[in-house]
Amino acid sequence: MDTIIDTTIVTKYSPLIPALKAIYEGKKGDKVQIVMDNEQAFQDLKEFLSERGTGFREIYDINQLILQFTL
Repeated sequence: MDTIIDTTIVTKYSPLIPALKAIYEGKKGDKVQIVMDNEQAFQDLKEFLSERGTGFREIYDINQLILQFTL
């Protein structure tokens, strides 16, 4: 992975903020992995990527939800 964003670390923002920042600041061809523990934000990010036509891989771990995709 070129970029790994772990939103499970406590932040004062929605987990979508660092995820979207990585998407918009990344370069075409960059591989991105977003780690979340917020199911609603995870679903919202999947919907966002789908609407953009970006394919992704979902990984469900015990306490983590992971999306992997290429920009």
